[in-house]
Amino acid sequence: MAYRGKGGAVNDLVLIDGVNEEKILQCLETHHKHNEIYTYIGPVLISINPYKNISGLYGPSKIKKFVTKKPYENNPHVYAIAESAYRNMVENLQNECVVITGESGSGKTEAAKKVMEYVAAMSSKSKEVQRVKNQLLESNPLLESFGNAKTVRNDNSSRFGKYMEILFLASDPAGGNITTYLLEKSRVVSQQQGERNFHIFYEVLSNSSLSRMFGLGGP
Repeated sequence: MAYRGKGGAVNDLVLIDGVNEEKILQCLETHHKHNEIYTYIGPVLISINPYKNISGLYGPSKIKKFVTKKPYENNPHVYAIAESAYRNMVENLQNECVVITGESGSGKTEAAKKVMEYVAAMSSKSKEVQRVKNQLLESNPLLESFGNAKTVRNDNSSRFGKYMEILFLASDPAGGNITTYLLEKSRVVSQQQGERNFHIFYEVLSNSSLSRMFGLGGP
């Protein structure tokens, strides 16, 4: 791993001399200006939402660079965290957990998708494994329809907590379970100015056949 990014900022905040809040923010800002949205602080990965697509940041070719590699062998990346958790599970035969937390709009949902994307890429290509992988990956849009809404800070903000459990048989996903909690139910009847209800209501109303099915259409 290069110990510094393109702008000269360290890739791990523990390497900052005389660490303080100003130096931490300066380091993160330097990385962000050079489209380096990931920074380590020891074993923890800090991610800053770039609010734009960055070419080459994700995808099959990028995933290959992290397979069987330790975090320090590449620059900071969410794939490195996914690889570490996956490899520890396979080699040590123990449960692993990735905790993703942050403010609204910080990119938690996208980070979870990238972890799942990496795990899916690591599994075999058998039809059954492919079926399970597709179910896990395709569950996100449905959950987002019922649990996400536009806020003043984020057009696709998750208004609920989510615990996603992937069950493995050997090194391949064999099933999964998603537990949701703390849904912001008050949003159904009241939203702040500039915000919207859950996506599902607008999706139903935009589909004439569904609207008629639920008796929401005109006379």
